[in-house]
Amino acid sequence: MRRVAVTGMGVVSPLGETLGATLGGIKEGRHGIVRMDDWDRITHLGTRLGAPAKSEMVAKLPRKASRTMGRVSLLATAATQQALDDAGISREEIGSGRVGLAYGSTHGSSSANEEWATKLITNQGFLGLASTAYLKFMSHTAATNLAVHFGFRGRIITTCAACVSASQAIGYAYENIKYGLTDVMVAGGAEELHFSHAGVFDIMYATSRAFNDRPDLSPRPFDERHDGLVVGEGAGTFVLEEWERAKKAGKTIYAEVVGFGTNCDGEHVTSPSSEGMRCAMDLALRDARLEPSQIDYVNAHATGTPVGDAAESLATFGLFGGNVPVSSLKGNLGHTLGACGAIEAALSIGMLRGDWIAPTKNLDVVDPRCAQLDYVRTSPRDAKLTRVMSNKFAFGGLNTSLVFSRV
Repeated sequence: MRRVAVTGMGVVSPLGETLGATLGGIKEGRHGIVRMDDWDRITHLGTRLGAPAKSEMVAKLPRKASRTMGRVSLLATAATQQALDDAGISREEIGSGRVGLAYGSTHGSSSANEEWATKLITNQGFLGLASTAYLKFMSHTAATNLAVHFGFRGRIITTCAACVSASQAIGYAYENIKYGLTDVMVAGGAEELHFSHAGVFDIMYATSRAFNDRPDLSPRPFDERHDGLVVGEGAGTFVLEEWERAKKAGKTIYAEVVGFGTNCDGEHVTSPSSEGMRCAMDLALRDARLEPSQIDYVNAHATGTPVGDAAESLATFGLFGGNVPVSSLKGNLGHTLGACGAIEAALSIGMLRGDWIAPTKNLDVVDPRCAQLDYVRTSPRDAKLTRVMSNKFAFGGLNTSLVFSRV
C-alpha cells in the first residue's frame, strides 16, 4: 500500500482559466452563469442559462495539434498542460510507460457531432464530411487526444461516466498508484457547453427556468427556491505521484489522497438513492481508515435540483449528522458535468490549504425537504481544515467520494 500525493493541478472554468483565478473568484463570491442568447433559436428549450468557460490556450493551439480535437479535448489539453507544468512532469517521463492517464467526459464534442449530423442528414450522404469529425466526438476523445498530444505510453483509463467522470478518473488513478501499478497518473475530466446538454435535462424538467433573466440568482443548491441545474463547461486535471517519489524529487505536495469510494445504486437510471450516496461516502471513509468525525468539510455535489439536493442532504446527514460543514460550488460554476469532479476537488484542496470554506451561493432559506446540515452560507467561513471530502453523483446511480488530507 503506497501513499499518493497530489503534485499538480490545472483548471479551466467559468470563473477563470487557472485554479488560482477560479479559487479567487469563489472566495470573492463571483459566478460564471450567463444568459445564453444564442439558445433562443432552439425551440421547446425552457432554460436559457449556461456557464461558458474561457481559455486563451484553446485558441492558441496550432491546427496540426488540434485537428482531431473538439472543444472538450481543447479544454482538457489546457488544464492538463497546467497540471503537468505545475508538477514538473517532462515529456520523457510521460513517454517512459510508468506514467498513466485516466480521463473522461460525459460526451465527446457535441458541437462537432452537431456539425457532422447536420451535414449527413441534410445531404443524405457522406460527401464533404471531414475525416477527423468522428475523432472529435467519439466518447473517449479527451483521453485519446491527451495521450497523442502529450505522448503517453502507459496505461489509459477512459471514464465516460457523466457527472462522476472526473472523480472516477482521480479515484482509479489513486488506486493504480496505491497498489503499485504505476508511479505517476494524470487524471481528470472535461466538458464543453452545448444546447443539447441543457436540453437533455430540460426535457426531464431538471433545468433552472425561473431565473432566465437573472443568472446571478441560479442555480440555488439546497435552497427552497431551487428549480433545477445550470449546465456549464470546463476541465480539471490532477497529477498524482507515489509519495516517496514526490518527496525525493522535492515536489510541492498539495494534499494526500487518502480515500476513494465508488458504487452504483442499482435501482433507477435518473432517481437518486440516499442509501447509495451514503454507501459511497462510507466506502471512502473506510478506505481512508477514518471516522466521520474526522472529516472537517464536505464538498457537496448539490446541483440545484429539488430531488437531488434532498437525497444528498439526507445521505450526508445519515453519515455525519448535522455537525460537519457542507457547501456546494454549483451556484458559482454551474454544473460542469464530466469536469466537476476534478474542478471541485481542486477547489476543495485550495480551501484545505487556505483554511477556509466557500459558501453555497444563492442559499438563502434551506428547503425543508433537505436535512438540517451545517450549511455554509452568505460568506466564506474560516476553519482549520485537516481532511475534506468531495462527493459526486451521476445518472445511472453512479456515486463517488474522494477524501483529501492536509500534508
